[in-house]
Amino acid sequence: MRVGIDLLWVRPGLCGGTESFIRNLMDGFSKYDKESHYLLFVTEDNADSFCKYGQNVNMEMRVCSVKCSVPYKRILWENRHLDRYAAKERVDVMLIPVYSKPRSCGTIPYVSVIHDLQALHFPQYFSWLKRCFLRRSWYYTCKSSRFVITISDYCREDLTRQYPFAKKKLRTVYDPIVTEASAMTAEELKEKYAIDPGTYFYCVSALMPHKNLTTVLKVMARLKDMGDPAKLVLSGVGGNSQEFEQMLAGLDISDRVIQTGFVTNAERDCLYENCQLFLFPSIFEGFGMPPIEAMRKGRRVVMTRETCLQEITEGKAVYVDDPYDVAKWVEKIAYARTLPPKEEKFEKYELEKIVGQYVEVLREAIACY
Repeated sequence: MRVGIDLLWVRPGLCGGTESFIRNLMDGFSKYDKESHYLLFVTEDNADSFCKYGQNVNMEMRVCSVKCSVPYKRILWENRHLDRYAAKERVDVMLIPVYSKPRSCGTIPYVSVIHDLQALHFPQYFSWLKRCFLRRSWYYTCKSSRFVITISDYCREDLTRQYPFAKKKLRTVYDPIVTEASAMTAEELKEKYAIDPGTYFYCVSALMPHKNLTTVLKVMARLKDMGDPAKLVLSGVGGNSQEFEQMLAGLDISDRVIQTGFVTNAERDCLYENCQLFLFPSIFEGFGMPPIEAMRKGRRVVMTRETCLQEITEGKAVYVDDPYDVAKWVEKIAYARTLPPKEEKFEKYELEKIVGQYVEVLREAIACY
């Protein structure tokens, strides 16, 4: 089986959890699927970030004459050329890890991944043009893909409500979660961020409204007023940093919040391993890797139940029923602090299992085409 993977959309370090998802998945393909051959379609300006995959015996890179840093040109190139390029490479099936399936399709079956329908639920956070683009892309992806993979049952049900004609095409395959011992030490962490192990809460999140960071900042202000010395370490990219800084200043907690920006896996894992608690206030996710990663590291997690979050964490976190209730957050944090560390396995997210499920869907797409 020759599988093409569209990586033209990846802007290294800027795509958050979606980028982590596809890199984890490709690690799994290279390790666990030796019977297939993968062709990675990359751009002139993101190819370097995928070089390690091109060294695998079952993977090859194909650098396309377009740049991921100019999205509209990338989308045009993708729609005009990718299908023809893939056919020329004798690809049996194309995997599109996001909603950007090309419209010019020939004889190749496509398997697409839709991670969520956020713009339908929070249209106020998107421009009119972006909403129109996403709605058309989701509709066309559901209409023309052989199968559409959704990353949680919540997401599959959401897609079924919006596009009932696609119900038989939908397959739930959870995101693979890869956790390893960090190569970074607590001493290095302290030197970089001036924080001691066990003295801070950790959160991985973009500065986007649906991530509900506003509530957590109010919680930090309330804890400061109570004389609690804990700090919040926040890792993530994207969103309105100016508005975030203004809120920090307005709440007088600039000294209590440490923003790391983008972090390497080693640094992120070290921050997980040494935090007191992991906080995840998001009110909308298609999946949500960070709470699972934290619990696999033995950290207690305080989070919401919204959308898919209770589904994917299997009821093993400490949940705040009202995502915006600061008093309840303070109460649940106090309770979580009394609990001993507990490492959760979450075996259904193991890389080998997820790779097997993807390979099964890809093979079915070829057989049914």
